[in-house]
Amino acid sequence: MAKLADMAENALNETRMLILGAQVLIGFGFQAAFQPGFDRLPAEAQQLKLLGLGLMLIALALLIAPCAFHQIVECGNDSPRLIAFTGRIAAFALLPFAVTIGIELFLAALVVFGAAVALPVGVIGLIFALFLWYGLEWLWREPDRHKADENKERTMKNEGTSLENKIKQVLTEARVVLPGAQALLGFQLAAILTDGFAKLPRSSQYAHIVSLGLIAVTIVLLMAPAAFHRIVERGEDTERLHRFASAAVLAAMVPLALGVASDFYVVVSKVLDAPGLAAGLAGASLVVFFGLWFGFTLALRTRDHASHSALRISRAAR
Repeated sequence: MAKLADMAENALNETRMLILGAQVLIGFGFQAAFQPGFDRLPAEAQQLKLLGLGLMLIALALLIAPCAFHQIVECGNDSPRLIAFTGRIAAFALLPFAVTIGIELFLAALVVFGAAVALPVGVIGLIFALFLWYGLEWLWREPDRHKADENKERTMKNEGTSLENKIKQVLTEARVVLPGAQALLGFQLAAILTDGFAKLPRSSQYAHIVSLGLIAVTIVLLMAPAAFHRIVERGEDTERLHRFASAAVLAAMVPLALGVASDFYVVVSKVLDAPGLAAGLAGASLVVFFGLWFGFTLALRTRDHASHSALRISRAAR
């Protein structure tokens, strides 16, 4: 039976695969708006592309949430609640991911084959993703559910988390976000050299540069724990390293959210030619990011602290 620490590490590694794919698709979605072929698409297709980008931002917000939950709510400790939360989040995030795959396949087929072939291709891609990500798991999970329930308590027993595992997992969490952020930065740098970028209003160009800088800050923060570990602690696992790495990972989420929202404003403004609406949607994305990563987790942590305090008072009264 897998230990709780191993289950937590596996959950983080699985989330890492999803986040990398999500951020690559987001980066491509940002850059696609600057390509010459994008302007030749029908307005409806451009708006559909924008919808896919918005769905991937939702998926990104969901997939990074377990990192914030682990560090803010659980303080880096492994727990059955962390495993359950990560599993639910991943299940939710796969839905907008699947819809976006269907949209992207539809748009690709639309350019090559036309509308008559594009719709079946997009639907087939969506159904295929939903079947492998939800249907197949549901079919295989049902026969094993009774056995899983019998072993759940033993499997999910909280054995405590060593400092070594805490450091290992917070460094894993940094690696969860880092590759996708690096890919996103690459897409942003390439976009500057396109003709489409030169045609943007100065305000959108400035917003893109700000976004580029914010993503660069994100990458520096995510790489800082590795440098701290090697240079300051000389490869030793210390409580100071864990505190620094945890703070760096959480801090990196702030410029990441701001940078993604800023570029979302640029793309929405270009596609819809409505800066006011673009600002509103970018603001809404920030609400989702910060609300899920910090608002929800801090509220849950506050509730936990209140419950523990009430329990201690109750025991003292006895």
